[in-house]
Amino acid sequence: MRILLINPNTSLAMTERMVESATRSLAPDIELVAMTADRGMPYIASRAEALLAGATTLEMIAQHHAGMDAVVIGAFGDPGLIAARELFDLPITAMAEAAMLTACMLGPRFGIVTFSPVMTAWYEDAVSLSGLNGRCAGIRVPDSGFGSIDRVQHELETELTELCCRAAVDDKADAVILAGAPLTGLAARIAERVPVPLVDPLDAAIGQAALLARLHTRPARAGRFARPGSKPATGITPALAAWIEHRVDLIEVPPAEM
Repeated sequence: MRILLINPNTSLAMTERMVESATRSLAPDIELVAMTADRGMPYIASRAEALLAGATTLEMIAQHHAGMDAVVIGAFGDPGLIAARELFDLPITAMAEAAMLTACMLGPRFGIVTFSPVMTAWYEDAVSLSGLNGRCAGIRVPDSGFGSIDRVQHELETELTELCCRAAVDDKADAVILAGAPLTGLAARIAERVPVPLVDPLDAAIGQAALLARLHTRPARAGRFARPGSKPATGITPALAAWIEHRVDLIEVPPAEM
């Protein structure tokens, strides 16, 4: 099985960390093919940035989805997820939705802990989009700032661990999600220090993508996620334009390095 991991952030170091973390729990028959956005922001932190990253995500999927069994969008606010499911025929998961649905299987209420207050409103939107407002115990963020996005989980490890504990004890969360691609891998490192289960969003997204691929679900031909009809597309990348236009001469680009 081949799973395409799209990092809509432009940080190659972030992609490498996600691959390293995911490999620890990856099933032996799964090959993870990782791609990093070549334009945009080092890390997405707002609704506006997510909108831009969503378009890039669609372009990257159009370019590289041939030969893949599923796609994972590696950003917690799930930029481009709904549109991607509408356009493409293979299973697509993303970190926020997958983490929340996984947390709901661990208990009635989940908490979210992230590293920057800038992202709180965007993450609240992600909870609403999944229809899980009633099961979210709240979002907690450290008071401290950080110096490097590539080192943020190490810089704020003590504060993030304490917030996970407070989410469990004060907010009555039955599971806690460590939100944001830069926190990938932290859940495994601090799990013994937190009294409730921790959810790593990337592990959840990859696990659910693999499950959907193994179920061999057929693409929707009717309803809300039926692929839209063809129409002319101007000024967008050739692969995405070809897919939107339903052309048989789809431009496929071989997978590149991360």
